[in-house]
Amino acid sequence: MSNILVVGGAGYIGSHVTKELIKAGHKAIVFDNLITSRKEDIVSGADFIFGDVRNPADIGGAMKQDIDAVIYLAALKAAGESMVIPEKYAVNNISGAINLFNAMAENNVKKIIFSSTAAVYGEPQYLPIDEKHPTEPINFYGFTKLEIERILKWYDKLKNIRFAALRYFNAVGYDVEGVVNSLEQQPNNLLPVVMEAVIGKRPQVELFGDDYDTPDGTCVRDYIHVSDLSSAHLLALDYLIKYDESFTANLGTESGLSVKEIIDAVKKISGVDFVVKISPRRPGDPPKLLANSQKAYDLLGWKAQYSDIDTIVKTMLRAYGHSS
Repeated sequence: MSNILVVGGAGYIGSHVTKELIKAGHKAIVFDNLITSRKEDIVSGADFIFGDVRNPADIGGAMKQDIDAVIYLAALKAAGESMVIPEKYAVNNISGAINLFNAMAENNVKKIIFSSTAAVYGEPQYLPIDEKHPTEPINFYGFTKLEIERILKWYDKLKNIRFAALRYFNAVGYDVEGVVNSLEQQPNNLLPVVMEAVIGKRPQVELFGDDYDTPDGTCVRDYIHVSDLSSAHLLALDYLIKYDESFTANLGTESGLSVKEIIDAVKKISGVDFVVKISPRRPGDPPKLLANSQKAYDLLGWKAQYSDIDTIVKTMLRAYGHSS
């Protein structure tokens, strides 16, 4: 059993990862400022430390809990907002990460799983995107994640902190076992927005562009079930413990789902025919984004198991209180 500090562990992905850590026999210590989550969302069985990575004293104090490894999930992630308020993302994501890494170095904590993003790649030059693809982010959010990865590489060299950087596109779904059902606060991603339309919280769903060069004219994205993401974080932790070697790997399905496919599936499974408004394209939305995850399979034996459209939609409808 290891003592794992889950930074951002009260959030959507963090709650799922925390649940899997406890299930695997680890002690999970959630560190969170509860800005985008609630205390009642913290998984039963986890310890909780209220704190903020922007405050070195907070994260330094948490690191004195005899921590064996860190899972870092505390970044702000709204790409659009990052282009309007970059200073907010610079301080929270980059400065916060530096505070965390410094606290790790000071307290001799040598392993970290960093929840990165496929937004580090920017516009795809080929598909599916593998880890050798050029990293040229097109939004400040993606830039902050890439900078954190670069800083981690230096801390690996200079402070012997081993890291796993996991890059993925869209986390969706809810715990397949039904234990974690805490909803995202103020969501801006497609599926939570669609779910809010199903339960009547939103009057309509806005579809941005139906004239892309894709089979049905809408954007295709690589959606990965959060239970699959959680298993990848645990496998990455096991790898670092066993091999003491840093790595970067994509997590994805390589198949992808279009916006229209998702909307149609939700309507069919929920039985709710919500309003869909076609709006103009958003700037910076590529027609297709798909990640190659062969490296994750080769290194970790990881493969998506729950990222089919039916499992994604049904687990989300359950969490949103709508029986399918």
